[in-house]
Amino acid sequence: MNTMTPSSGPRSLIATAILGALASSVSAVSAADAGTEPVSLTVKFADLNVSQPRGAAVLYGRINAAAENACSFYWFKSDADEERCLHDAIANAVMKVNQPALFVVYNAKNKTQLPTTLVSQSR
Repeated sequence: MNTMTPSSGPRSLIATAILGALASSVSAVSAADAGTEPVSLTVKFADLNVSQPRGAAVLYGRINAAAENACSFYWFKSDADEERCLHDAIANAVMKVNQPALFVVYNAKNKTQLPTTLVSQSR
C-alpha cells in the first residue's frame, strides 16, 4: 500500500500508477488520491508478443485506456493534475512490463522519455 502525506499536495496526487506484469499475462493499473486507496485495474496481454513493435503498440493502447479509466475515479483540481495522473500511471506500467519495444512506443508518444537502460535482457 502506498501512502501519501497531505503536505505532498496536488502535484503528487498519484503515488501509485500502473503496476505492470508480475507475470507475463497481466498488468494492473493503479491510481491514488491523497487519503484514498488506489484504484487498480488489470490489463491482460498474454495474447500479445510485446517484444515486437505491433504487440507493444497494442499493449500501450490498453495501458493508456486503463490509466484513463483509473484516473477518472478522482476529482482533480486542474487539468495538469489529471494529466500527471495519466502520465505517471502509464510510465509506471511501462517500467514494470520492462520490454524494450514498449519503451520505444512510450518514448515516441511522450516528451519525457523513459530511460531504456532499465530494460534488462536477462529475465
